[in-house]
Amino acid sequence: MHYLDYAATTPVPAPVAEVMVKVLTEDFGNPSAQYPLGRAARDLVEESRAAVAEALGCKSQQLLFTSCGTESDNWAIRAALWQNRRVGKHIVATAVEHSAVLQCLKALEQEGYEVTLVKPDSTGCITAEQMAAALREDTALVSMMLVNNETGVRFPVEEVAALLKNRPTLLHTDAIQGFLKVPFTAAALGADLIALSGHKVGAPKGIGALYVGGKMKNPRPLLYGGGQESGLRPGTEPVAQMAGFAEAVRRQKATMAEDTAHMAACRDYVLAQTADIPGLVRIGEGSAPHILSLSLTGYPSQNIVSDLGEKGILISAGSACHKGKASHVLTAMGLPKKAAAGTIRVSFGPETTREDLDAFVSALREHQRARFPML
Repeated sequence: MHYLDYAATTPVPAPVAEVMVKVLTEDFGNPSAQYPLGRAARDLVEESRAAVAEALGCKSQQLLFTSCGTESDNWAIRAALWQNRRVGKHIVATAVEHSAVLQCLKALEQEGYEVTLVKPDSTGCITAEQMAAALREDTALVSMMLVNNETGVRFPVEEVAALLKNRPTLLHTDAIQGFLKVPFTAAALGADLIALSGHKVGAPKGIGALYVGGKMKNPRPLLYGGGQESGLRPGTEPVAQMAGFAEAVRRQKATMAEDTAHMAACRDYVLAQTADIPGLVRIGEGSAPHILSLSLTGYPSQNIVSDLGEKGILISAGSACHKGKASHVLTAMGLPKKAAAGTIRVSFGPETTREDLDAFVSALREHQRARFPML
């Protein structure tokens, strides 16, 4: 198997799994229990929070655990709008946000909110000036992702944060594809709310986090119940997932420079090795090291994904969340239909090998020759 879909999910390294197994079988106490096993579990929760917070460059008390990135995004958006309910009911976001954001905004429109979606240019880029032009006096929230999950384009979140510094408008960023892939800290980014997801960085599925910055005053709880997560996200803590998230973050933070250089080298190698394939073009100008979007114009991407999958080469047709539907990202970029229809996403991780890359390039060449045997 040649796995090249790290933007969809990542394998859990053995040391991370070992930490989780120990928690599940030995340190399994309920963190709310008052006896030693419970207190030990509570300590693990807080140690895990501190590890993720350190990697994000924030204080432990500013980080709340969630079940996933989708939950973090939805909670952030609704908490921000609740705080700014007297500012107005206007939201500005990019048209290429993850579906976790866009579907939430769609639901909010049914509740009386007005949403302005800013479109990228044909390279997938959006400027801070474009976002500024969409602002109004009643803009309660701006939502701008850090790295687009399909194109790898890195957006100017810091510049947007600077524009909003003296306004009540709050800024949310989905940093799920950027965390430990592109260098940033919560303070440098300047966003009021930052969403993270564990399974993009070698942690298990089912764990995420939400950073809550200083402009957020008494965030509205996501749920109501016990006092877990400062009373804002009650429910018995999934200690094993939290500990796995923390261990994965520690490992990736320690090797981030080396890993990102390796992933960028993988991306550049594939670009160089496929440069002479007729009809193949790069989509977008992504600077994130781990994502590469390509189009074999005129041939359905699902066929490419299926054909390569039969050979054990695992890639995706854009985001894994689309499930075969047309990509809203490529549509917003204004790509010709044939180019959009033939777009695939190849994404890399620390474990990606030259053998994986060569297998992909060879299979793509074979696929193209099958289409055009005269070439």
